[in-house]
Amino acid sequence: MPTQTQATPTSIKLPVALRERLQQLARMRKRTPHALMLQALETYVAREEQREALRQEALAAHEAFMLTGLHVTAEEADAWLAELEAGNDVEPPKCHI
Repeated sequence: MPTQTQATPTSIKLPVALRERLQQLARMRKRTPHALMLQALETYVAREEQREALRQEALAAHEAFMLTGLHVTAEEADAWLAELEAGNDVEPPKCHI
């Protein structure tokens, strides 16, 4: 038997124009405004979670660089990417100080 997700009612005040657009789109898609809002929120939250994870990864990489000085130059990275783009399976350049 599938597990059901518990839902909590939430109130949101929409500008009149947005509400009308949502209702029109729901009619065209033969879906409820609720379903469209839920899908939009799920999409937005997933995208923002990914964006935040990437931001945290970048901050951690910068901190590691500041601590160790290990890096690859832009030229080394570009050359590696060019090889990959050409279809060559090459190892990434080694980090150095």
